[in-house]
Amino acid sequence: MAISSLTRLATSTINSPPPFTTVLIISRYFTKRIIFTTATQNNNPPRSFKTMSSSQNSKVTAPYGSWKSPITADVVSGSSKRLGGTAVDPQGHLFWLESRPSESGRVVLVKEAGDEPIDITPPEFAVRTLAQEYGGGAFRISGDTVIFSNYKDQRLYKQSTSSKGSCPVPITPDYGGPVISYADGVFDSRFNRYITVMEDRRVSSTNSTTTIVAVPLDGTIQEPNVLVSGNDFYAFPRVDSKGERMAWIEWSHPNMPWDKSELWVGYISENGDIHKRVCVAGYDPKIVESPTEPKWSPTGELFFITDRKNGFWNLYKWVESKNEVLPLYPLNAEFARPLWIFGMNSYEFVKNEAGKTLIACTYRQNGKSYLGILDDVQGSFSLLDIPFTDIDNIASWNDYLYVEGASAVHPSSVAKVTLDGRKVVDFKICWSSSSDCLKYESYFSQPELIEFPTVVPGQNAYAYYYPPTNPLYQASQEEKPPLLLKSHGGPTAETRGILNLSIQYWTSRGWAFVDVNYGGSTGYGREFRERLLDRWGIVDVDDCCSCAKFLLENGKADKERLCITGGSAGGYTTLAALAFRDTFKAGASLYGVADLNLLKAETHKFESHYLDKLVGDDKAFFDRSPINFVDKFSCPIILFQGLEDKVVPPDQARKIYKALKEKGLPVALVEYEGEQHGFRKAENIKFTIEQQMVFFARLIGRFNVADPITPIKVDNFD
Repeated sequence: MAISSLTRLATSTINSPPPFTTVLIISRYFTKRIIFTTATQNNNPPRSFKTMSSSQNSKVTAPYGSWKSPITADVVSGSSKRLGGTAVDPQGHLFWLESRPSESGRVVLVKEAGDEPIDITPPEFAVRTLAQEYGGGAFRISGDTVIFSNYKDQRLYKQSTSSKGSCPVPITPDYGGPVISYADGVFDSRFNRYITVMEDRRVSSTNSTTTIVAVPLDGTIQEPNVLVSGNDFYAFPRVDSKGERMAWIEWSHPNMPWDKSELWVGYISENGDIHKRVCVAGYDPKIVESPTEPKWSPTGELFFITDRKNGFWNLYKWVESKNEVLPLYPLNAEFARPLWIFGMNSYEFVKNEAGKTLIACTYRQNGKSYLGILDDVQGSFSLLDIPFTDIDNIASWNDYLYVEGASAVHPSSVAKVTLDGRKVVDFKICWSSSSDCLKYESYFSQPELIEFPTVVPGQNAYAYYYPPTNPLYQASQEEKPPLLLKSHGGPTAETRGILNLSIQYWTSRGWAFVDVNYGGSTGYGREFRERLLDRWGIVDVDDCCSCAKFLLENGKADKERLCITGGSAGGYTTLAALAFRDTFKAGASLYGVADLNLLKAETHKFESHYLDKLVGDDKAFFDRSPINFVDKFSCPIILFQGLEDKVVPPDQARKIYKALKEKGLPVALVEYEGEQHGFRKAENIKFTIEQQMVFFARLIGRFNVADPITPIKVDNFD
């Protein structure tokens, strides 16, 4: 841990106030030493645990929040591998991207190979693109070749997936730094090239130029050839099997891709350029829609997903001869997700035993995902019974589907689903973000989907409630548990009721936890999504407060120990709730927004006009910025921030920290060197969750945590 000039090393334990200052700057070199020091502090449990019975047949009565759990912060940080996409080669080999916190978040392409998967990516490389900051679509496989974006220099590289120890070879120019990024590419065999979205930041890092380009694969390195340009953003370039047509999605400011976008098809000339184009969807001003995920079938038909008519993302097909689009299976359910990242793949073409092309797809309805086979000719949909209740991407090969998903008892995983016609005959987990987590199953709190009334009569919102759960402990009947409410990021996103050890960390220690899908979240259609237009900082805050009150009324939480946390946009909702409402008693903001005007001025191009629709006029920007109303804050807050964050720059956290400190409120700020928007390093993930826990325990908890955590100093408290 590298410590600023204001900071001295922590030496105290939780039971005595630490004599050191607050702003911590965490670096790679020193973090391990601090964690080692923490781990070697007093390992004796608090006195309330010394009477714990050795018998598993009776529970020990102890205060909520003080229960001991084997789901430690080390377990949470070690289980935080992230999945970055899947693919299948022509031989049926599964490939996936995984982010490894133990390697400082390095992203590696891995190949399934029996019991021991093989790392394709050499140690000096990492597969990650910075396009639109959030990335995605960082690799593509064709035959035994992979093209990928390398994190350090952002160049595209070509590598063999079949030759052991093969070395990646660059195929794009070296611009002297990571100033050009590529994403969402596809192979074009007709012209032996790679077609991809290119984001050029050479002129401006905050106002980049985005185009669709072609990169030659003949071994020469040259400036990519621009195929499509002129709009603000592009995604999903997809070429048909003959290389004669290319589909893509584009949109322009001030829209986000889920507000309004367009689907285009371009016809490819003999020299490889786009010589004619037609807009398939999104051109009619009378139809508000946001098409996404275009894909050519094996027979050359174009399919895509859009939310015209019923306001839900449904599957459609383009009739080229008439330039018309036809719905395949209208349903008040979401067959796609918002385009925050590149490379999403919500459906695949599969063949049945008779050779007929069908569509394997997933949709989300009422907080649950479903997998099925769609026959677009008959208009029939056959559900497939698998254990996952949450599904993201799908890949296919022969009679198999590879499904990215999770459930209340499955962490983020990839499963091989074997089909016999339209029935599942086998389900096997191929990859798991936490392969050994089931040993903690008796400690798992099962999510309960709740629907609660909002402040708007007749309107409800949704959340997943997790009760305190521990097989060895119980609280007294008179006590109600502390509640931690989480406000998800986005804000145009959705939280899902799946096994997340960072949630189980809290519930297994005796906390109640609730994860809210406030108005403006996805998963419930456009009408629900647009509740937040012009009302960010109002609807989300009201819904979070309404959810907490709903749980209080049902006896699920202690009114005096209501806490709120959130990251990014969820951090903004956290700060706004603490500034403008009196529901919560403490909060934690992770890379959250305190000043809306500052965010608008400093954020990256992709979201530079996002707030125009979410907030409104200049007065609203001022009135809903927590930084302008420090006098309204009245409870403790802890802040966590990555110093390389370009989405929510560090000044946001520093401004609110300084203002709250000057006001005299208990406040702490932790800054992480080498972290961007979201924390990827295991040591920082661990430090963040532990410091939130001990902060809440010390400030409002009225209990001692069982873990030997050394707290940082809290200004105006220690």
